[in-house]
Amino acid sequence: MSPSLMSLIAFTCIFGGTFLGIYIRRSLPDRHLSGDARDIVRQGTGLIATLASLVLGLLIASANGKFETESSQVEQLTANVVLLDGILKLYGSETGGIRTSLRREVNVMADRIWRENSSGEQRTKTFEPTDLGVSLYSEVLKLSPKTETERLLQAKAMDAITDVGKIRLLLFTAAGGSIPIPFLIVLIGWLTLIFASISLFAESTTRVSTVLFIFSLAATAAIFLILELSQPFTGLMRISDQPLRDALPVMGS
Repeated sequence: MSPSLMSLIAFTCIFGGTFLGIYIRRSLPDRHLSGDARDIVRQGTGLIATLASLVLGLLIASANGKFETESSQVEQLTANVVLLDGILKLYGSETGGIRTSLRREVNVMADRIWRENSSGEQRTKTFEPTDLGVSLYSEVLKLSPKTETERLLQAKAMDAITDVGKIRLLLFTAAGGSIPIPFLIVLIGWLTLIFASISLFAESTTRVSTVLFIFSLAATAAIFLILELSQPFTGLMRISDQPLRDALPVMGS
């Protein structure tokens, strides 16, 4: 489910709590909404508000951590690819074909990373290395270094390819959202109860409804932010694939 649709559902539930409170207020006699009953509801609302704030902070921290981690992994992947091409260039003209294969592999790899993380429907269940990536590894392994410098460069190239493979696997295993749906459902339920209790003891005026509408939007915006951060490769806050693709002209120099 997309963050926009999920946020719309959350807003409907949260702002719907306002009308639930208004309905209960009009249905119950005044004696049920005064004295001890009012104090108990307010204390219960305070407890739920505290719990909701804790869960909200936890979800934001989790989503932001996922976004920063995967953004850092993409940066490391780009750096390793550029480093690998630099090592192959230093090795000599013998690696010209390998560098050409590397350029093609980077495009294929970028397409697969962003596709795998775009939605659950497009993601494959098991990781399948590309034929191009396997052949790239084999070509570097088959190099015949004649000097100590060439042997060192070949070893460094193998290390760089291994690092690229590790990061690629990490991005695959981390594909998908990091926000547990039960957490989100409970949070939305708590926010709905909070807004219902607020409107339960407030006057049913246009001004009050407008204020609660704005507050509902603010709460929904926080949920939308969490959902966007938990899906770093899609949506408005997606990690750009441009830095990885922009490394190609540098590699060709």
